[in-house]
Amino acid sequence: MSDVKTEKMGFEAEVSRLLHMMVHSVYSEREIFLRELISNASDACDKLRYEALTNPALKAGDFGIAITVDPDAKTMTVADNGIGMNREDLIDNLGTIARSGTSNFMDKLTGDSKKDVQLIGQFGVGFYSVFMVADKVTVTTKKAGEEHAWLWTSDGLGTYEIAEAQKENVGTEIVLHIKDDATEFLERHRLQNIVSTYSDHIAVPITLAIKGGDAEAAEPKIVNEGSAIWTRAKSDITDEQYTEFYRHVGHAFDEPAHTLHYRAEGMQEYTVLLFVPTQQPMDLFDPARKNRVKLYVKRVFITDDSDDLLPGWLRFLRGVVDSQDLPLNVSREMLQNNPTLSRMSKAITKKVLGEFEKLAEKDTDKFLKIWDEFGAVIKEGLYEDFERRDAILKLSRFKSTGVDGWTTLADYVSRMKDKQTSIYYVTGTDAAAVAKSPQLEGFRAKGIEVLLLSDAVDDFWLQMVTEFEGKPFKSITRGASELKDIAGEEKADEKKEAASEGAMATLATLMKEVLGEKVKDVRASDRLTETAACLVADDSGMDLHLERILKAHKKLDAVSAKILEVNPSHPMIRKLAEKAGDKGAIDSLSDAVLLILDQAKILEGDPLDDTAAFARRMSSVLERGLA
Repeated sequence: MSDVKTEKMGFEAEVSRLLHMMVHSVYSEREIFLRELISNASDACDKLRYEALTNPALKAGDFGIAITVDPDAKTMTVADNGIGMNREDLIDNLGTIARSGTSNFMDKLTGDSKKDVQLIGQFGVGFYSVFMVADKVTVTTKKAGEEHAWLWTSDGLGTYEIAEAQKENVGTEIVLHIKDDATEFLERHRLQNIVSTYSDHIAVPITLAIKGGDAEAAEPKIVNEGSAIWTRAKSDITDEQYTEFYRHVGHAFDEPAHTLHYRAEGMQEYTVLLFVPTQQPMDLFDPARKNRVKLYVKRVFITDDSDDLLPGWLRFLRGVVDSQDLPLNVSREMLQNNPTLSRMSKAITKKVLGEFEKLAEKDTDKFLKIWDEFGAVIKEGLYEDFERRDAILKLSRFKSTGVDGWTTLADYVSRMKDKQTSIYYVTGTDAAAVAKSPQLEGFRAKGIEVLLLSDAVDDFWLQMVTEFEGKPFKSITRGASELKDIAGEEKADEKKEAASEGAMATLATLMKEVLGEKVKDVRASDRLTETAACLVADDSGMDLHLERILKAHKKLDAVSAKILEVNPSHPMIRKLAEKAGDKGAIDSLSDAVLLILDQAKILEGDPLDDTAAFARRMSSVLERGLA
């Protein structure tokens, strides 16, 4: 053994905050710490079993997880003979929150211990739950294929130590020094109940032994059933067992919103057990878009990182797929473009879509709760999955100005007005802001429904999907409004006094002269009823919101000039139209014209060209108004 001194390190800031929360938690279900340790140990065994298939040098014997309790020493040991960890693994896995979404996770912490602890499983940092019951934890581990063993030690108060250690066999041994208020976890019946409740389905045998008592108690005894839950008949599995398996396989704390369990036979044989989470996993919008469903072959774990098992737009699913047809020695590289896996993926995806369609019809409330959480992800399929695009489009739900809650496109089409030929929509980053878009005013006034789209993917799938049932999608922030051609509900007594066409033409000419290249055109608007002015793109231009997204991501060098539409019935525009023909009007009205453009930009969330000039113009106009 080389002469390596003990290294003392600090946890990263997010872990320190998390540990403080865990140490001081009064969470009533503290027993989940054991579930997390058993799940991690099971995963370690799965990984070594897989690695040994392609690397004969790694010997994989009979896997097991051993829980040993010493009531006199107040310690609990959880040991496995899985793949183990090296020094770098210890730092990555136990010193940092390595998975993506750290800031998102920390932002969601509320200060309420119970609610915060429930977030831990979502984020996949369940190991830290040990500090709810232990005031010191040691991890001795040796990675398969490596010479050195390592010791990790921490009291959960902000630092940890790593040193080389002696360990003959590969695997990991975790020793918990149990707190005085957690001695219930040193009792056999309590531990048996925890394993039975949370980990009975674990396919690796779990043994329990109690030191210091009689000889029978000290003898390790298997305390879990150990059969792969997905191989059992559905009638033999309780809802509670499904829930605990979901929590194990998904490293989650919530309950599954829906469970899909079936066996496919015929040309291919495989078993599927998939869960739809109730809550969004923390890494749902990670750019890597990783699939978290585990692939098994004949009950042997292969990978939980296959992009070919399910499409990216179903990445929120958790569970297992167990194939009888793939070879046991299949490598992750061999899985890419594998025809057997490809056929299986298509069939499973079709089955999931069919399940969603059935839910939407027979249990609408349940489906809408799922759509609330995962609709934005499912809609990614509209952009990237041509084969299933029509099915996803029919399944999709949207907010609109026509109804409360969600609507389908089919229902939208059924409510279209006479002579309405397009499905109108408006996009934005925020649902509340989208609903207040000034371009909506004329459509609302005539009772014409507009879809309110605020998911990031909406701008992109609309570039690929141009129509539904022969009705084209049309943005209300691009091109002419078409309102004058559609039969509406606007009453005659609600029509406001408007500037004449001649006066508006004169004003438009003056405004174009003042604004120059800042705008592409100025024209009277029939889509505004309350707001003085708004910006729109022309028919050949890019939709306003999409252009802003691409500019923000440096996919566009510059935004194009927009059309400024002004409202002839707005008092300010009427007043300007009256004065537009006066001598010297350009000089006297230029500040007001520039302010109107600034106002339109502010409404769109666009930056002003010159904030100092805006402030000066605003002061000048107010001065004259108060004079």
